[in-house]
Amino acid sequence: MKHTITLIPGDGIGPEVTEAAVRVVEAAGVECEWERMEAGAEVVAKYGTPVPDEVIHSILKNRVALKGPITTPVGVGFPSANVTLRKRLNLYANVRPARTIPGVPSRYEHVDLVIIRENSEDLYSGLEHIVVPGVVESLKIITEAASLRIGRYAFSYAKSHGRRKVTAVHKANIMKLADGLFLECLRRISREFPEIEYEEMIVDATCMNMVMRPERFDVMVMENLYGDILSDLASGLIGGLGFAGSANIGEGGIALFEAVHGSAPDIAGRRIANPIALILSAVMMLRHLGEQEAANRIENAVMKVMEAGKVRTRDMGGEATTDQITDAIIAAL
Repeated sequence: MKHTITLIPGDGIGPEVTEAAVRVVEAAGVECEWERMEAGAEVVAKYGTPVPDEVIHSILKNRVALKGPITTPVGVGFPSANVTLRKRLNLYANVRPARTIPGVPSRYEHVDLVIIRENSEDLYSGLEHIVVPGVVESLKIITEAASLRIGRYAFSYAKSHGRRKVTAVHKANIMKLADGLFLECLRRISREFPEIEYEEMIVDATCMNMVMRPERFDVMVMENLYGDILSDLASGLIGGLGFAGSANIGEGGIALFEAVHGSAPDIAGRRIANPIALILSAVMMLRHLGEQEAANRIENAVMKVMEAGKVRTRDMGGEATTDQITDAIIAAL
């Protein structure tokens, strides 16, 4: 079956790692028509936005997209392209697996968890204003509808992927109404899945336990801000953001897959970036498209190259280029 996929190379190292992922997917024998779209810092001058309407229309038409990293200015400049895409496409669930990869240096050996982050509200609603000079108020929005939706997604994901437990992460001891509503919704959903163990954990205790005993976690579900922070923490458990793929899932089957690391403009154009995070994101994309065999082959090839330890990019302590590690993964197919 031939798939039409929106491809957003992004900026910084985005075009380099995106090219690597496309090469690997095609080498695995998957027939794809890539509809390339411009988005990011470099298109703001042309369109007045980092996410032109043409990008949204393409994703709505094709229902699936693979996206490279896009630069987001800190404190000034244009709004985050990533947040814009999630809002305009209603990509409510962010899925971030963190699994130990043999041969990748890390402090742990048996990490295999999935963070499911509510993607549409919380403090990321962007509702803030100046009360008086020197005082800013930001509004945290938690709704029953979004909490039930992400809870059902988390439990459904656990069931369909053979997972045993869901941990709801919260701060309801302090934010009794907002996080209290989130927990009440998760409890309601948990009763629909009696075969899945359910537990709740305060976010600060969760951080401690992730560092001390990460193997105790399986599927973790949480609000937007907690998910943003804890998913990066989880990446650190398995060797860093260079190995962290992700999916953004919306209603009606729309899905956007991306590496979660930044655009690394300091090394852009040097072809030394590690493409594995985006390749693993492409693996998630192929599974979403029903291309299970190709997804398994690519994932196994990545594991084989990493375990052999002969080809490593600079973030892994080696000297391999983006092209060299991509060639090694394709050879391992």
